[in-house]
Amino acid sequence: MSTKSDILSAIRGRVGKTYAMPAIEPDGIRYADKVAQFISVMESVGGRAIELHEEEDINDRILSLYPEAQTIASNLPHIRIATVNPDEVESPYLLNGTDLAIVQGEIGVAENGCIWIPQNVKEKAVYFIAEYLLILLDRNHIVDNMHEAYNKIWFTDRGFGVFISGPSKTADIEQALVVGAHGARGVIVLLTN
Repeated sequence: MSTKSDILSAIRGRVGKTYAMPAIEPDGIRYADKVAQFISVMESVGGRAIELHEEEDINDRILSLYPEAQTIASNLPHIRIATVNPDEVESPYLLNGTDLAIVQGEIGVAENGCIWIPQNVKEKAVYFIAEYLLILLDRNHIVDNMHEAYNKIWFTDRGFGVFISGPSKTADIEQALVVGAHGARGVIVLLTN
């Protein structure tokens, strides 16, 4: 059986004339107020985006949003209310039952309300297994469109990243919308400075 490199070499050996890739400058959509657009789209996809004011304590604000959360997972040093650090669990299975995961987003996209989250925790399962997900995002890191986002994304040494936009939802089962089927039942993006 041939290896992948043998197969690719055989294909390259049979290529006739080649052409240079054309230079394409995508002209994505632009918004007068990226933050307002992001907030609006996040609401339309079933999530919420809330601005954190300078005088507010982030931990108090999170507790006011999720007063019943018992198991709170986060590895962020300034989140004092975390009860579990996803970097310190021995297995991702131990994150089952997490009420709230608080994670750091890197880039927000006004066009579709999604947030790029590179894997900045040991156990990436926390992004999907928690009942509710709170994503911290610097409001200055919101871009207009996906073209801009792709030019800015990066991977950590863990090699994983994900765009998340609102809570998990599917409508392919008997045409009934199910929220939380494959991930968080609710997503809030807390916009910081």
